[in-house]
Amino acid sequence: MTYRPTETSFGPPFMLRIPSILYAVLATSAVAVVLLAEASSPTSWLYVNVVERGVRGIMSARVFAGCLVVGAVASLLRTNMRGVRVRADGVEYRDIVSLVPRLRRYKWAQIDRVILDAPRSVALDLWDGTRAFLPEVSDRLSLSATLEKVAHARAIPVRGGAGLDELPDSAEFADDEDGAEA
Repeated sequence: MTYRPTETSFGPPFMLRIPSILYAVLATSAVAVVLLAEASSPTSWLYVNVVERGVRGIMSARVFAGCLVVGAVASLLRTNMRGVRVRADGVEYRDIVSLVPRLRRYKWAQIDRVILDAPRSVALDLWDGTRAFLPEVSDRLSLSATLEKVAHARAIPVRGGAGLDELPDSAEFADDEDGAEA
């Protein structure tokens, strides 16, 4: 019987989330401006330039703000689709290349070696001689530890791992000075 880890997910780093977060803030502020303009008096500058000009344009300010919100939600969802999942049957990663999302799954039997010594990325040497680089994740140390644990349990060689330390804290094994003298 082989080792089957529990499924764990590792999302993208915060730096990759910043553009979609800024887009969501922009969309939220556009909705706030439209709602504020519609609630203001008909002679105010905001009402005249947002509501009245929007009626004469191609689309109203409300429709434009709605389009921004839909785009921001889609951007947030797309950004959060990136990452790595360590599953019971293998490793799965999702990345966005240009406009096309990429999904790759590797079974544990396909992986010849796990490479953890690169400074920013984790790589997998595959049975066919190719190397697959996993996308950057927010918690690289946890991903490395999880992959190292599974690799050791499945007898997959690891290069550059931190080493598994399953021993309890050394304080439990400290010599008692009083007991040693008696």
